[in-house]
Amino acid sequence: MIQSETLDLLEWPRLCQHLATFAATKLGAAIARQPHIPKTQAESETLLAQTREVYQLEDSLAQGLSFDGIHDIGDALERAALQGVLSGEDLLAIATTLNGARQLRRVIDNQDNLPVLQGLVAELRTYPEIEQEIHRCIDDNGRVMDRASQKLSEIREQLKAQRDRIDQILNTIIQRHGNALQESLITQRGDRFVLPVKASHKDVVPGIVHDTSTSGMTLYVEPNAIVSLGNNLRQLLRREQAEEEAVRRVLTEQIAAVKDDLEDLLAIVTTLDFATARSRYSLWLGANPPRFVAWQPGEWTGAPAASPTPPIPAAPIVLRQLRHPLLVWQQQYEQGFPVVPIDLVIQPHIRVVAITGPNTGGKTVTLKTLGLAALMAKVGLFIPAREPVELPWFDQVLADIGDEQSLQQSLSTFSGHIRRISRILAALQPQSAQSLTSLVLLDEVGAGTDPTEGSALAIALLRYLANHASLTIATTHFGELKALKYEDNRFENASVEFDDVSLSPTYRLLWGIPGRSNALIIARRLGLAPEIIEDAQAHVGVGVNQDINQVIAGLEDQRRQQERKAAEAAQLVQQAERFYQEVSRKAARLQQREKELQQQQEAAVQRAIAQAKGEIAKVIRDLQRGPVTAQEAQQATEQINALAERHLPSRQQPPQPKPGFMPKVGDRVRIPRLGQTAEVLTNPDDSGELTVRFGLMKLTVSLQDVESLQGEKVELPKKEPTPSRAPAPQAPAPQAPAVRTACNTIDVRGSRVAEAEVILERAIATAAAGPLWIIHGHGTGKLKKGVQEFLKQHPQVERFEAADQADGGTGVTVAYIR
Repeated sequence: MIQSETLDLLEWPRLCQHLATFAATKLGAAIARQPHIPKTQAESETLLAQTREVYQLEDSLAQGLSFDGIHDIGDALERAALQGVLSGEDLLAIATTLNGARQLRRVIDNQDNLPVLQGLVAELRTYPEIEQEIHRCIDDNGRVMDRASQKLSEIREQLKAQRDRIDQILNTIIQRHGNALQESLITQRGDRFVLPVKASHKDVVPGIVHDTSTSGMTLYVEPNAIVSLGNNLRQLLRREQAEEEAVRRVLTEQIAAVKDDLEDLLAIVTTLDFATARSRYSLWLGANPPRFVAWQPGEWTGAPAASPTPPIPAAPIVLRQLRHPLLVWQQQYEQGFPVVPIDLVIQPHIRVVAITGPNTGGKTVTLKTLGLAALMAKVGLFIPAREPVELPWFDQVLADIGDEQSLQQSLSTFSGHIRRISRILAALQPQSAQSLTSLVLLDEVGAGTDPTEGSALAIALLRYLANHASLTIATTHFGELKALKYEDNRFENASVEFDDVSLSPTYRLLWGIPGRSNALIIARRLGLAPEIIEDAQAHVGVGVNQDINQVIAGLEDQRRQQERKAAEAAQLVQQAERFYQEVSRKAARLQQREKELQQQQEAAVQRAIAQAKGEIAKVIRDLQRGPVTAQEAQQATEQINALAERHLPSRQQPPQPKPGFMPKVGDRVRIPRLGQTAEVLTNPDDSGELTVRFGLMKLTVSLQDVESLQGEKVELPKKEPTPSRAPAPQAPAPQAPAVRTACNTIDVRGSRVAEAEVILERAIATAAAGPLWIIHGHGTGKLKKGVQEFLKQHPQVERFEAADQADGGTGVTVAYIR
């Protein structure tokens, strides 16, 4: 009983009425108006998963899920099971429902990541053969068609011929005796064709009178000439009806044979429609999916030994910017006031929250909002709050809100509250399996009686609920309840804010600060006589309560200042984030532009290298065609040198940097390894380091790490290299041109140093005087070092050096043989 009372007190039926407006079918709307409230958390999780997947599905579809053609066929299925004969309209509704269900399953199966919905429609049987048979026999108006049976087709042909014969005879009578008729038309009375004959001329058209006009001036006469034809027509009509019923009976028997499957189909489609209604209502509310916080056994002390220890949530309840769904509806459709959201963040150890503050401040609305949020999460609805939305799954929500005063039952306000609270406590008894996870909402606890006794009763009740209920939210005006927080850490204070300037509530919920009733201020705002207010103020005096109110007012003022500063800080953070994003976008564009320019330069170099290789290959082919004279070899060498000067960047003379380039204070330099441009703050010291600044950062870097904005490197003092051997005198000009061919090129890549020495010894022994190109690659550098050590000690090697960039650079060593 208390459960249904709570739903009414929280205005749950009104919310369900709003939810039903988002359903697409009558059955879906009926389920939404009276939804089943799950008994287990697993069932609620399934409902939320359905809502979430429909939300995702409709977001990906242009028109959303369509329930066109789906009807409530439950009554028709029952009649079919009882061997009744379904009408054509019922049969047509079943056919369109089968087709609509099939379309729904096709849409869901064609999507990814919808495991719950796909599992729901996996066993859906739509019987396309029954649907086709119904459409073959029944037209869009629910009438049996001629093609349904051969016999029916023949009967209707006879009916048509009979009607044509009757029309022919009646038209002949109209032509002959038109003066005896009120109108020249053929009409019907029942299933008989008649003519409107003037009463004064009834003998002119002999026949059976079936009806008379109100004035008595017109008689509706069936001429004797068509009476027998009318009798035949009636017999044919009865045969037609019998044959139509036979066709519908056959179809009805087919439906009765699969009644269970069709009932399952109807249940699945209704479940989908209810999930769609929840999804659309949640979208309209701007709600977010809740996450149920797991429970863990309670660990506080102070509970009686015989009492069960209620579990506590493993994480805090987080409902920020929570809005009352009924107030949102009222604002949108009933021109209500803007909805003021509240923040509910309740730590796991809190068992009781006492909300204080002035009347009309929003205390009761806070209770209803939390109660509705818990129920919405249980039935699979999203909650109108900012993410993350986290709250426990409550087995039961129990409330005492409002006044249960009743003259008929001789109940006062206090008695009404006590009766309802007694029912709540009965639901929390140890024998109740649901008592361990209960949310209790109490409005004006202890009100309606002597303040001293009422506050004492309220304190005892809240302490009892702290031991037996998972969470209790209570509103009160008793100042004694505000002190419970400082006696038991399971209690928390909250208050509704009151604006002393405008003398009106702001409807905001403040945590950790007890509220002031502000009764005199509110009475003044509502128009009570000033002299009464002043007299009451004199009776209040400036005692302890007044001092407490001043302290509370000071705390509220400090809180407002902190909130204002927090809002300003949040605004600055948002502005900084926008600046950071803008700078990041610009930096990304610059990096992309630099990358594109580098790619263009590399492509140009590759084209130049390819062209140079082609020209060099042509020179070499010319040399290899026949005997080479010294003059021709000299010309080929000059051609190759000219190609190198024209194509190779290493041979081209780059623009010389300014002599003695050295950064000084105030210069702008580039730091390539950081990709930044910086300003020089100090001149380089003796160790070659200087201080630069980019943005807000200062950094000490080496001269080797900076360059000018034109790409000029700093000229550092060159250290004298330690020669490996005495420098050899400059070699005389070679007698033969330095042309690289297969004969004077050896490749030792992949060989060990010892193996390479054998290959080199053999090549040097057989080589003619002049250059010898040795390809060793880079690798780890060991092979290169071994080759050069071998050349350094060989008596036939005059000197050696790294090859030109076009010939392999440092991956190739050119040895000059004596």
